[in-house]
Amino acid sequence: MTEATLSTKNQIVIPREAREALALKAGDKVLIVVRGSTVVMLPKPASHQAALRGLAKRVYSPQHLRKERRSWD
Repeated sequence: MTEATLSTKNQIVIPREAREALALKAGDKVLIVVRGSTVVMLPKPASHQAALRGLAKRVYSPQHLRKERRSWD
């Protein structure tokens, strides 16, 4: 765990460990997600479509998907 200080301009420096973990470099955009009293920082993906691709992989069995797709006809 590292510590950062909020400046008088309400700015913080992202600690090196966090920048390295997220592979951030100068000029990169980040997304800030607030969930109650928890704040999560994520690197902004170049393409949201590419970032979401494959998220549901292996959620449904191939048999279930075939059954669902047949029901569309």
